[in-house]
Amino acid sequence: MLKGMNNVVGQGNDKKKMEFPWETIMQKQNISALQLFYIIFGFELGTTMIIGIGAEAKQDAWLVILISMLTGMILMGVYTQLSVYYPDDTLVQMIPKIIGKYLSYPLIIIYILHFIYSAARACRDFGVLIVSTILVDTPLVVIIGSFMVLMMYCLRGGLETFGRMGEVILPIYILATVVVWFLIFSTGQFNIKNLTPVLGYGLKPILKEVFPVTINFPFGEAFIIMMFFPFLNNRKNVRKVGMAVILITGLLLTANIVITLSVLGPGIYKKDLFPLLTATRLVSIADFLERFDALIILMMVVGVFFKIGGWAFGAAVAISQLLKINDMKSVLLALGTIITPLSLLIASNFTRHLELGLEYFVPYFHVPLQIIFPIILLFIAFIRKKLNLDNYSD
Repeated sequence: MLKGMNNVVGQGNDKKKMEFPWETIMQKQNISALQLFYIIFGFELGTTMIIGIGAEAKQDAWLVILISMLTGMILMGVYTQLSVYYPDDTLVQMIPKIIGKYLSYPLIIIYILHFIYSAARACRDFGVLIVSTILVDTPLVVIIGSFMVLMMYCLRGGLETFGRMGEVILPIYILATVVVWFLIFSTGQFNIKNLTPVLGYGLKPILKEVFPVTINFPFGEAFIIMMFFPFLNNRKNVRKVGMAVILITGLLLTANIVITLSVLGPGIYKKDLFPLLTATRLVSIADFLERFDALIILMMVVGVFFKIGGWAFGAAVAISQLLKINDMKSVLLALGTIITPLSLLIASNFTRHLELGLEYFVPYFHVPLQIIFPIILLFIAFIRKKLNLDNYSD
């Protein structure tokens, strides 16, 4: 009889291990608060530093970033509160606990597709910049494919490896940014009057840029942090890390736009695809030291590395948890083979690529997935907690 009971207990323990393998995985792949900050900070900057965001607001583009940063902090409050309610769960794990098992499946699949497509868009941004600047005769597929091989190799090393790379690379990124700003500031074309008149066209152009575009790109994209929170070795730092990412990203982008606008003016800033790169090319020290745009390429590579890495890791974790796969390496390999061709197929040219993002992807995917659904999930989770209805069983 005791033997039979031991068998039952053993089977129960084995079943529990099979049902919840990700608890063990998360315990093995812990990252510090600083590492998580660097990962999401690099993810948020991504291509944003290079692309001229808020351009339709002209000389008030910097105000677009500040207002979007404030709304982004509200959204981060939503994301972090969900993680406080469900500290051991990623976004994919908490959705069934909030809205039920069967309603959650379609939503989780949509989120996975969102992660994959966003990674493909970041690849396309990176490939176009490299082709148009330093490797003009290299096929786009070679550049993106080579970068994805490097990306997948890093992610297969685990989240700790990704976090350590953030600790090493991001300080260099910040240093390169400060050097670029100093060089641009030293040019004779720097004119702070290019930022005047402040609010010269009123609030309407600013608010149109804030919503739906800038509040979602880049600040709303920080919702990917919910796929990383359970790996944090100290969950008490969840809100501190999230808010610090939004605040420092917003201030850095604001300073970047102020400097770029002061050199180029709102007219060129609006028309140029990569205004920071154009501003850097104006730098010339004693007609001898020039071509500092290599620093911009370095910044782009670093930013896209964390942008694609964040989306790809989120997709790999989501797929693994949905399909109950314990080893993500095969999932990452599959994602690498999907993202590369998808980045080439999403648009016939870069102009169309940007149009698809602004006219369709942001309003119809970013807004519901990054703003509406998280707020609804938080509202339902709040009610469940108040009514003590959060006991979930499969």
